[in-house]
Amino acid sequence: MYTLLKQEGKARRGTFETVHGTIQMPAFMNVATAAAIKGGISAYDLAESLHCQIMLSNTYHLHLRPGDEVIRRLGGLHRFTGWTGPILTDSGGFQVFSLAKLRQIKEEGVYFQSHIDGKRIFMGPEESIRIQSNLGSTIAMAFDECIENPAEYEYTSRSIRRTTRWLYRCKEELERCNARCDTVNPHQMLFGINQGSTYGDLRVQHMQEIAKLDLDGYAIGGLAVGDTAQEMYRTIEAVEPHMPQNKPRYLMGVGTPVNILEGVYRGVDLFDCVMPSRNARHGHLFTWQGIININNAKYELDDRPLDDTCGCPVCQKHSRAYLRHLFKANEMLGMRLAVMHNLYFYNTLMERIRAALDQGTFTAFYQKYVPILGKRI
Repeated sequence: MYTLLKQEGKARRGTFETVHGTIQMPAFMNVATAAAIKGGISAYDLAESLHCQIMLSNTYHLHLRPGDEVIRRLGGLHRFTGWTGPILTDSGGFQVFSLAKLRQIKEEGVYFQSHIDGKRIFMGPEESIRIQSNLGSTIAMAFDECIENPAEYEYTSRSIRRTTRWLYRCKEELERCNARCDTVNPHQMLFGINQGSTYGDLRVQHMQEIAKLDLDGYAIGGLAVGDTAQEMYRTIEAVEPHMPQNKPRYLMGVGTPVNILEGVYRGVDLFDCVMPSRNARHGHLFTWQGIININNAKYELDDRPLDDTCGCPVCQKHSRAYLRHLFKANEMLGMRLAVMHNLYFYNTLMERIRAALDQGTFTAFYQKYVPILGKRI
């Protein structure tokens, strides 16, 4: 259940109660694609050091390897990974449309070839929900078509109508799965996904239609995949007035610290992105003064922490010079420490956003940090 505690403009401060704990919102989901954060980060690191509230795992990847039935037999994702907090699993739709070879979309679902071994696979709404039920996540995402940007208007219109039909099937299948006596998580929730490319009228039309289902939450999908940041912000502004006030709003696959600030400013509650871990593995680190590339020669003799104001385990114990050395020497520890720092930064950013909303100072916080956090030092 979502509870709106406070609002400043469109920005919302709330809580979301789940069977695996209460999420303080706005929140960032730490992306553990194959049930692990890339860069050598465990569930215990997330819980004990990095201020993580919720983890996201990938239905498509886990279905292919090790197999959702394997995870079900081992007690579900929580027992499998050791993470005890909320977990969201995406539907696999984005990966089917972005990774799979020779996909074929039909009313019943999508036929595609695995990007791992070329094996022919079918996934539709029922299959996606059954996989997510086997994983036992806290929140399951509805199966949808992630439309490329730019997309033709008529194709987009047909696609969102099919995605709506798929959503009804997802809801029915989840109710069936939750009622099974051997289900991993009988309290699994369902979020619907708004699509419509960058066409404001189609976005609104689709949001109004799926809001009728009274789901546990709603996501804005299909952005940050070819559209500009300004197109994304305009789309959020078009859709937001039509999203239920009493349900979480999730902006999928977004994004940079500035994107998150802009999203919160426009009424979004929940975010996920591989950026903090992916950028970290290449030496690009987020700080409260801007973005550092630790590979630069100027850090060779720099004995300061990455960020003097950061409380993460990396900044408390290691210097920029040491981190740069690890990257230059191709030591695995360099990636691990960098990922730890970036995830801590993202989760702390969300804590500071929530604190500013609590204090009624979010607008000032937003205005101060939008120009800073995207700047390269």
